[in-house]
Amino acid sequence: MFQSRFQVLAVVFCSALAALAQSSPFQGGSARAIPTHEVLSFHVEWRFIHAGDAKLTWGASNGGDRRGWAAKLHLESAGLVSRLFKVDNDYSSWANEGLCVANSMLKANEGSRRRETTVTFDGARRKARYTERDLSKNLTTSQETDIQPCERDVIGALYQLRAQRLEPGRSVEIPVSDGKRAAMVKVEAQERETVKTDYGTYKTIRYEAFLFNNVLYRRRGRLLIWLTDDDRRLPVQVRVRLPFYIGTVTLQLEKEGKA
Repeated sequence: MFQSRFQVLAVVFCSALAALAQSSPFQGGSARAIPTHEVLSFHVEWRFIHAGDAKLTWGASNGGDRRGWAAKLHLESAGLVSRLFKVDNDYSSWANEGLCVANSMLKANEGSRRRETTVTFDGARRKARYTERDLSKNLTTSQETDIQPCERDVIGALYQLRAQRLEPGRSVEIPVSDGKRAAMVKVEAQERETVKTDYGTYKTIRYEAFLFNNVLYRRRGRLLIWLTDDDRRLPVQVRVRLPFYIGTVTLQLEKEGKA
């Protein structure tokens, strides 16, 4: 029972920071500048205990003709969660200057499971190639998914949302793909709220992305994000609400810095 619960938590941890921020550019308001370099550290809480830590590193990438954006997300369980089901995951991706993702990789160590997942996005062919290697069993599976010409990965989508202004009462619908599935996802700006964390108190706008309930993910749930209601648009809180036997996972901004 514990193992099945924490396997779900591992998936949630990897997707929660960014999965709700899917949006196309400059709809619903004026554009903001995307940070050139940034490091955001988050505290992860589950059932009122410290369950883990997440560190998101974002920066401009200039490799000759390959100008764009590089992103890294490190997720590690802590405390009781680590003792019951240890998680140590690294996700990385590269997107072009327009935030169209070209490739991504996830190295996942979850309990006794060791997996390496790569996705290659081909906008010209409108296909994403998803390949997963089970390093523990030495097995490889692959599939292709139909996509739009310019897809966002979950982290690039977060920065796209931060670069625009979607006011409460407005929403957008956009195509989202994780390489394995593709769907039209509605993102809704809901309320202005004050959020208090250990790092500070913020005036925010709460957003919800309707990714669960057989949209992008089959599981029932809700995914919420709070962005500061200013030009910085910092993601100060993310919350995933799943069925009662799993519960709610909350990520709160702990500190920020420059890469």
